[in-house]
Order: sequence, then C-alpha cells, then structure tokens
Amino acid sequence: MNAEIISVGTELLLGHTVNTDASFVARELSTIGINLLFCGTVGDNVERLKDTLESALNRSDLVITTGGLGPTEDDLTKETIAKAAGKKLVLDKDSLNRIENYFKGRLMTSSQKKQAMLPEGCTVFPNDLGTAPGCGFKTENGKILIMLPGPPSELLPMLKNYAIPYLMENEKAVIVSKMVKVFGLGEAYVAEKIADLTSGTNPTAATYAKDSEMFVRVTARAESEAQAEKMCAPVVDELKQRLGDYVYGINVESLEERVVNLLGEQNMTLATAESCTGGLLAKRITDISGSSEVFHMGAVTYANEIKTLLLGVPEDILNKYGAVSEQTARLMAEGIQRVSKSNLGIGITGIAGPGGGTKEKPIGLVYIALCDGKKTWVRKMPGSSTEKGRSHIRTLASSNALDMVRRYLCGIGGLEKAAYSKNS
Repeated sequence: MNAEIISVGTELLLGHTVNTDASFVARELSTIGINLLFCGTVGDNVERLKDTLESALNRSDLVITTGGLGPTEDDLTKETIAKAAGKKLVLDKDSLNRIENYFKGRLMTSSQKKQAMLPEGCTVFPNDLGTAPGCGFKTENGKILIMLPGPPSELLPMLKNYAIPYLMENEKAVIVSKMVKVFGLGEAYVAEKIADLTSGTNPTAATYAKDSEMFVRVTARAESEAQAEKMCAPVVDELKQRLGDYVYGINVESLEERVVNLLGEQNMTLATAESCTGGLLAKRITDISGSSEVFHMGAVTYANEIKTLLLGVPEDILNKYGAVSEQTARLMAEGIQRVSKSNLGIGITGIAGPGGGTKEKPIGLVYIALCDGKKTWVRKMPGSSTEKGRSHIRTLASSNALDMVRRYLCGIGGLEKAAYSKNS
C-alpha cells in the first residue's frame, strides 16, 4: 500500500508551527510496512486543499490528513474531503456526547458541535485528549482516507490507538517489525554493507540514524504472526552476522536499557564518576525501571579538588597530566568503584566545548575508563569537529561508556575501541 500525508494549516506554511505531525505519522506507517511516497503541506484554502487531495487520491492508495478539524471557520479539511469523496457529513451522536462531556460545566459554543459532523459511514476515531474526533473511510474506488487532528498531544494517541489498528484491519495482514540496534557504526557504512538486504520488498530492511547510534528495522507482512516472525528471522540473523558485536540488541529501547538488564541478570552493580558529561550517564541509567537494583551512585566530579577529595585522584597526577587524560579517567573509575563498593566503576573526563580546546587536547577529546576492581580499561574518544555541539559530544561519551559496560558484561572484548564516526 502506498501512502501520502497532507498537513493542513497556514501556520505551517508561515513557519509559526513546526510540522512534527508528518514525522509522527511517517514513523508509524513504516512500522506496519506501508510505503510513504509523498508528504505535502497546504494552507487553509478550500480550492488548494481540494486540488492537493485530488492529486493525492490519483496516485496513492492511502491519504492521511493532519489538522483542520477544529471548530473555527478556517478548519475546513473535513468538509472539503467529504465533498471530494462524495460523502455527506452527518451528526455522530457519540462524538457529540463526548464533546458535551468535555465542556461540562463550561460554556460550549454552537461551533463546537460542528466537530461531531463526520463523513457518512466512516469509522470514528475518538479524541481521548481533545474535542475533534478523527475518522477513516474508503472512497468508491477503494482508496482509504484518514483524518487526524493537528495538535500532537491529540494526534499521537489517536494514531496509535485507533488509526493504525484501523489500517491493520483493512490490510487483513499481520505485520512484525524487528529493531536491530547498533552502536559504533555509522548509518552510511551500515547501509552500504547491507545494501542487498534493503532492496527487498517483504521482508523489508531500512536503516535509520539516531543521535550517536543507528538501527535497522526489519519488517515482514504475512497472514499470521508466526509466519511474519519466520520471515524476519533470517534477515535479522544475517544482520547480526554482518554487523557483529556492534549489534547491542534486538527490539530493546536503548543502550541503557540493555545495560541495566545485563547488570540485573548477572547481579552486578555500577557506579559512575563524571566530569564533562555532567551526570548524563547516571541520568540515562536511572531513567530505566529497575536501575535502583543495579546502580549504586553517580558523582559529578567537575572540579579537580573534588576528584582528589572524593575519588582519591592525586594532585600530582592532575598537575602532570591534566584533568582530561587517560591517567585521570583511570583513577576516577578506580576511585568510584572503591568508594561505592560496586562491582564496576566508570570514570569520564573530557572537553565538551564550545571552549577549552587546545591543539594537544581538542574539543571532543574524552577519556572513558571502566574498572572491575582488578583491571581498568580506558577508551579514548578523539577530538572531533564541533559542528554537532556540546550536547552531541556528551551524549556520544555516555553512549561509549554504556557500550564498554555492555561489552564487559557480554564478554565480547573491544572495550578500549572508541565508537565514533562522522555520521554516528
């Protein structure tokens, strides 16, 4: 099935509102194997909307509109679409009841009732967080039209809870997706390495970039979940074979989730001492449910005197090698492991910028150390271009730290090999 998204609203064309709706819808469509061919934006103008809609219906099997369903006079999406599809607008009593309940105890204007007028015979999508319902229906020639509200807080739950199940029911197929999560390889490199796999139609494989990592989504459509799972399995196995230990998990949410789960499975504990990352690593770990069982403490040892006072980093080491050095990172990891009595200690020190860099120690230089009480490993992130900024360097450093812990717990080596690439 080929799809198209039409975002409605003059405020989008003027740049007053960022169009996040299209990206939300696009991601959800990709998870169920629907091909998105076009995305367009049109202002609150009946004729232009009508022309855009007719073009979309001529070339796509599914058209999804976002926005223009409110009670104001310029919210004309529903009326225009219904007319173009040859449908009458009729009052949906359930939607009216919902709107009346929403305004219970408050003034409800007559224009609010307009939102309960929907195309005859449509499937209504209730708005659990607002007033304007959405809907889906088929045209006479079998094309599917879906209308969703514009505010993301209303669109997202309606999309996931009603629109996607509606599409799945119409497709009469089961769709299974596997997310192959990768850290340490750039999207461009992976895309080239698996080019033959991404050319398939069922199952499909597609690469996606995230901040400091990437993933490959494998999607299969079949008559049953078991069949779809079976179709995905060989592609996932091939990806794991080609990408090796850079694959950190299948269908896991994040590196931190993987690490917390591994720590729990092995009854291990972790503590962190951070300088340039400012507690970001500890935050990412404690964002995960169950982290209280495996995470002992996190210390932000920004000042040199605190590195000495809390972690026992000797002043002569700091004076000789500097706060940003392999020696300091090593002693930070050993110090926090000792102080916290954890199984593992992590130490991070570096230069996140935008200032503070030198020729010898450029912005982006970060040392990350992991200590298990017997041995200490140090990974060096070389200085990099500053175009992605301070936040990216800090995220990348915390991801490298998590990757070191993952590799240690999985016994796969490569702890000292920094994961950094231009499109990581």
